[in-house]
Parts: sequence; C-alpha cells; structure tokens
Amino acid sequence: MKKFYQHLYFQVIVAIILGIIAGLLFPGIAGTAKLISDIFINLIKMLIAPIIFLTIVLGIARMGDMKKVGRVGGKALLYFEIVTTLAIIIGLIVANWLKPGHGVAFTHVNVAAAAKIEKDAAGMNWVEFFLHIVPSNVFESFAKGDILQVLVFAILFGYGITRMKDAGIPLLHTFDRISQVFFNILKVIMKLAPLGAFGGMAYTIGNFGAGALIPLLKLMLCVYLTMFLFIFLVLGSIARIYRFSLWKYLKFVSNEILLVLGTSSSESALPGMMERLEQLGCSRSVVGLVIPAGYSFNLDGTSIYLSMAVIFLAQVFGVNLTLAQEITIIGILVITSKGAAGITGSGFIVLASTLTVIKVIPVEGLAILIGVDRFMSEARAITNLIGNGVATIVVAKSEKEFDEARYQAAVNT
Repeated sequence: MKKFYQHLYFQVIVAIILGIIAGLLFPGIAGTAKLISDIFINLIKMLIAPIIFLTIVLGIARMGDMKKVGRVGGKALLYFEIVTTLAIIIGLIVANWLKPGHGVAFTHVNVAAAAKIEKDAAGMNWVEFFLHIVPSNVFESFAKGDILQVLVFAILFGYGITRMKDAGIPLLHTFDRISQVFFNILKVIMKLAPLGAFGGMAYTIGNFGAGALIPLLKLMLCVYLTMFLFIFLVLGSIARIYRFSLWKYLKFVSNEILLVLGTSSSESALPGMMERLEQLGCSRSVVGLVIPAGYSFNLDGTSIYLSMAVIFLAQVFGVNLTLAQEITIIGILVITSKGAAGITGSGFIVLASTLTVIKVIPVEGLAILIGVDRFMSEARAITNLIGNGVATIVVAKSEKEFDEARYQAAVNT
C-alpha cells in the first residue's frame, strides 16, 4: 500500500501551496513558473488529439451501429443544452441576489485590453464557426489539436472501419495497441503534474498578485459559491436521479480536479479523465463521444461565469435590467457560450459579443475583470470538468453502457 506522500493528489496539493508561497514571496518567478506550467500543459496537449481519435474510433467500431452512435450524440447534446441553460439561470439568480457589482468603481483598469477584446469579438463569424467544425485538412486538425475537428473525423473513420466488417479487425487490434502506448506515455507525464501545478499557481500569484483580488473579492466569492451550489445541488440531484454517488465520483477523479486547480486548464486533465471514466464503468464508446463533445458544448462553469459577469457589470454601471432583458441575456448566452469552443481567451470574447448584442452595458467594463479573471478560471475549469464527467455517466447509464460492478469496485477500493 502506498504511503500518503506517494499519492499524486498529495504531491499536487503540496505543489499548489508551494506555488502560492513562491508567487507571494518571489513575484519575479512568474516568467519561469509560466514556462514550467506551459511545458507540462503542452506535454498533455501532445496526447489529446491521438487519444481522442483512437478512443472514438475503437468505441464506434466496437459499437458497430451508427444509429446508436447518433442516439448517444443526440442524448449528449440535449443534456448539454438543458444543464448549461440551468447554469446560466443559476448564475443570474445568485448575481442578482448577492449584488457583487455594487460599490465597485470603474477606475485604474486596462481599457486598452478591453478595446482589443471588443475588436476580437466583432470579428466572430458564426458561419465560419460552424464551417470550422468540419476539417478541410485533417492533418492540420491533429497538428493544432482541434478537438471538435478530430471528433468529427474520428466518427467518420470509425464508421469506415465498421463497413469493413471482419477485414477491419486487424486494424482495430493495431489501434488498440497504439492506444495503450499513448496511455503509457500519459502515465509518465502525469508524474510531472506537481511541477505543472507549482508553475501554474506561482505564475498566477506572482504575475497578478494577491492585491488584485481585494477590489473584486466579492465577485470571486460569489462565483465560487455559485459553482459550489451548482455542483452539489444541480449535479448532485442528477447523480441521485441516475443512482450514483456524486461524492464518490468526485473522490475518484480528485487527481484530475487538483491538476486543473493547479494549471487552470481543463485540457490538462482530459486524457486522464477519459481513462478514469472508463475505470468507473462507462463504455469506451460513450466516453469517446461525450467527453470531447462536452469540452466544446458542455461548459457549465463558463456559462455560470458569463451570466454572473453580465449582471456584475450591469450593477457596476448602475444599469437596472428588466426581467425581459435578463431573459434575453439567457437566450443570447445559450447561443454565444457555444462559441467558446477552441478559441483562446474565449470567455472574454464571448462576453464581449454578448454585451455588444445587448447594447445596454458598456463593453469597456470588461477592463474591470481582466486582472482578476485568472483567479476565477480555476473554478470555471473544475466545474466544466466535473460536469462533463457527470454527463458521461448519465449518457452511459441511459444507454445501458455502464458496468455497475466495475463502478462499485472503483469507488469502494
């Protein structure tokens, strides 16, 4: 039996604490810390596209029924839409109740940075976004690590193998062995997780400073409280309905949660999350379809943050939104939040595009949020991660692609 200090979660917790201390005492370490964090995240990203491709291809080929693939995908998208809409509504309710924007002054902010975000948001083209989902060059999709495009190509490739029937079996065996190689590489990289967590936290504290938290501390507390309520009330209720323990699930994926906390990147835990959900009893085919799609369309944490940010800025500028306007915001965010898929700095761009459509809150207000956004990205990423795992279990159970015996063995060890 491993001693407590040999467990990855303990090492990551210690690394996060040391990162906070290093960032506070030696803020000049920020540049080096960011380099360490970026190298670790890049090592993970290197594996994401091939792991997703192989997992989906193997899952679909073994499922053998494209109607079932379509049904799984349809259930996942319906679930995503319902739950993210709930997340937006909860964010609006809590922000209206706790009023985090009251008393915050629009001073000493980076207006130039906000202007750039507004310009980027104006360049968003929804026709191009939907066109972008289908790859024109699959090798470029793999090179860029574009999850959505790899997902589409993998589904088509898996379908192509199913059409080969028995002739495709040797190819499947080869893909299965290659998949094992990538997961073995992942195990080696995960030993560096404490370094990645240390670098990510030291950079955040060293670069932005704890002082950046003070003026917007109420907003931060509201965001974290809302994420907590969403996880334990909404996702907890879903877990009860589908008869699995949310707490046991959270405990089982604690390594991935801590990794996201340290790196502020949900992508850093994507390959590990896929492996953990298979260990929990979800079939490979369901995991392969739901998790990659969820990373693009099931952004529960991002949806909560976007809705709260809109209300927060309205309160800062003294804009009293009517019920009709808030319902309009819900409708707009349901659409624009999907544009967060695969875009760097997507949260701000989506928020800017939403404010532009509403036309009652100054887009320049984004400047208030820029300095503190990094401190809230961990909450968003963790909530997105947890939500995608719950979605996968729900779809697997509804499709009878869930091994209860494997689940019990995993959570009770």
